Amino acid sequence: MISTETLESAVANGVITADQRDRLIAIERGSAETDEGTEENLRLIGGGNDLFVTVGIVLLTAGLYFVLSTAIPGQPLWIAGLLAAFSWIVAEFVTRQRRMKLSSTVLSLIFTVAAVVGLSLLANASYPIRQPDSFWQLLALRQMVAPAGYIVFGGTIAAAILYFWRFRVPVLAGVIAIAATLLAFLQTALLLYDGVAAGTVAAPQIEDMPELLRAALYMPLVCGLVVFGAAVLLDLHDRERRTVWSDCAFWLHVVSAPMLVHPLFIMATGQDVVLGNIEPDGNASIMLGVLILGFVYVALAIDRRSLLVPTLAYFGSLGIYYLINSTANTTGIPPFALILLVVGTLIIIFGAGWQHIRNLIVRPTLPTSLLNKLPPIKVQAYK
Repeated sequence: MISTETLESAVANGVITADQRDRLIAIERGSAETDEGTEENLRLIGGGNDLFVTVGIVLLTAGLYFVLSTAIPGQPLWIAGLLAAFSWIVAEFVTRQRRMKLSSTVLSLIFTVAAVVGLSLLANASYPIRQPDSFWQLLALRQMVAPAGYIVFGGTIAAAILYFWRFRVPVLAGVIAIAATLLAFLQTALLLYDGVAAGTVAAPQIEDMPELLRAALYMPLVCGLVVFGAAVLLDLHDRERRTVWSDCAFWLHVVSAPMLVHPLFIMATGQDVVLGNIEPDGNASIMLGVLILGFVYVALAIDRRSLLVPTLAYFGSLGIYYLINSTANTTGIPPFALILLVVGTLIIIFGAGWQHIRNLIVRPTLPTSLLNKLPPIKVQAYK
């Protein structure tokens, strides 16, 4: 079976036309419909050989790092640059020629880590930042923190975009989203500092810190919504999940889920941001249940388990604990055991009957015009 990336490369090099590519894809879909038409097609690993090569890449990278540390000691910037160049060179064969999925992902992460380390060292050399002794000294570091942050986060985004342009590795979409989110946090903090310095924003007092931290939750929520929106747009662009953009959407959903779940959880239940404790009353428990149902419905509608799994993990470890804690106290069953039962049951149910559940819940509740834009609901493989 010819991969989508190979077909795209063939079109780009003039071997076949776009129409011929589409007809080949249609033929492949017809032959694979009964086997994988109901599954979320994630190209994360390409088989045993891919796993074998991945182990070799990890060992080779580790060996090269120790060799460089011995050959050029005290030169971390050079080591990071050489490791980044090494991962790029190996990717020219592993990714560009062989399209090994897991190996390509590992190489892209090695490149990203090396780039981040190199950029951090470069930023620290240009704008040395020492640990402040007081809050006021921290504020005085604004002139160095700003350009250093731009170098690290902006450079990471540029490096990831360049690597993605060359190799089309989907995990870099998540890397770009994380770096862009951190850059947005930095810029928001700088704007707040400038407002305090200019006198347009009142300096927060100690007693205002809980409310300030609670208000800060809007930042990850907004960033999570932006990342989630970008992922949905990619999903709508590729309803059949056949191109690399669908895999990019998968990683964007993985990144956006925690940024959405955590702020909404605290806002809905009234969790103490400072102490991290929560004892929800009846209204908070209802709101928590509504949140869980809302995330489940959205995940079903857009056909993305990658949005639901982090949600269940988060609510299972925090929210469900307090919802079932009273039951545990009366029955003597450990809360941890009940959490495992609830979350495990949900995962098995959704995993075994995902498309059937989508058909029962999503199809009757959404208009046809919207259903035609979402990933198709296919249940024939379960018949």
